[in-house]
Amino acid sequence: MASAIVLINVEIGEEENAFNKLKEIPEVDEVYMVYGVYDLIAKVEAPDMTKLKEIIADKIRRMPAIRSTLTMMVVEGYKKG
Repeated sequence: MASAIVLINVEIGEEENAFNKLKEIPEVDEVYMVYGVYDLIAKVEAPDMTKLKEIIADKIRRMPAIRSTLTMMVVEGYKKG
């Protein structure tokens, strides 16, 4: 399994719209609307790195309201519980 955390900036006023569209992408495991430098944070999971890159490039970065992204590929993780 390949995972990434994607920090997302959207057009002003499009935060909720983009949030809802991200929730519709099956590979988006988690999405948060936040205040600060970024507007949204998404955790994306896919079976392999090729599919993960495809989802980020083709499904997330091409959304009309997305202004910019910063992607952090997960190399190791731990989830409590």
